[in-house]
Amino acid sequence: MKVIDLRCRPAYLHDFFGANPGSPGYETARWLNRRVGTRGSDEHFARSLTPEGFLAEVRDAGLSKAVVVGRHTPSQHLPNDVIHQITHAHEELLGIAGIDPALQGVDSALAEIDRAIDQLGLAGIGLEPGFGAPARHADDALYFPVYEHLNRRGLPLFLMSGPTTPDPAFNDPGRLAKVAQAFPQLRIVCYHGYYPNTQQLVGVAFRYDNISVVPDMYQFLPGSEVFVQAANGFMGDQLLFGSSYPFRPIRQSIDDFLALGFRGKVLDKLLYGNAARLFGLGS
Repeated sequence: MKVIDLRCRPAYLHDFFGANPGSPGYETARWLNRRVGTRGSDEHFARSLTPEGFLAEVRDAGLSKAVVVGRHTPSQHLPNDVIHQITHAHEELLGIAGIDPALQGVDSALAEIDRAIDQLGLAGIGLEPGFGAPARHADDALYFPVYEHLNRRGLPLFLMSGPTTPDPAFNDPGRLAKVAQAFPQLRIVCYHGYYPNTQQLVGVAFRYDNISVVPDMYQFLPGSEVFVQAANGFMGDQLLFGSSYPFRPIRQSIDDFLALGFRGKVLDKLLYGNAARLFGLGS
C-alpha cells in the first residue's frame, strides 16, 4: 500500500510543533494530540525532535512521501529555505513553500514563488488568508495575482483554514467559489477541510472539480463523515490523506483512515493516486 501524507512536519521545525520540551508550545502539541484522538503517548512526536528521528518516523509509518508544509503569516514564519533544508536530500520528503503577499508585497511574493520552485525545488505554494493581518478571505483581490501566476505556471495552491482561524468568519469555504470559477485549471487544495464547515466545502467541491480537500486531523472528528460519503461518490478524485503529524501519529492516522468506511476502489486514490497526480509522480 502506497501512502502520501499531505501534511507532515517534524517537531523540531518550530516551537508550535513541540520543538522545546517543557515550553508552552510543547504542552499545546500534547493537548492537541489528545483533542484529535491520539492513542497512546501524547508525547509520541518527541521522536521527531531530531532530523534522524523524523525520517525514522516517516519510514516506519511506511510513507512513500511526506509533505512538509511551510508557512508565512504575521504570527508564524517557517522560511522556505528551512523547508528546503529539511526535504531536499531525502527521496521521501516533499516541501510546500509559504508566502504572504500582504507581508512581502505582491511582486516580492511572486518572485519568491519562482525562487521556491526553480531554485529550492519545492512542490507547491501555501497561503493562509484567514491568518493574515488583517484577516482576508481566499477571494480577496490581493491574492489574484498569485493565483494568476500559479495558474500560468501550472503549480498547485494550498489554502489553509479551519477551526484555528483566529476569526471563524474567515473559515468560509463559500468564498472559494470565485477563485475556482476564475481559474478552472488551477489546482486548489484545502488543508483542514474548512472544518467544521464540511458540508459547505463539499458543496463547493461538487461544483468545481479543481478543488481538492485534505481534511487531515479533522477527518477523525464529528462532522467529517460527509467527506467519506462524498469520496465514495463524486469526490473520489478530490480527497487526499494527511496525518497532521506531529499533532497526530502517522501510522495511527493511516489505520484510522482505513477504518472510516471508504470503498476499496477509491482508497488507493485517496492515499496515493490523487496526490501523485497532483505532484506529477509515478503511479
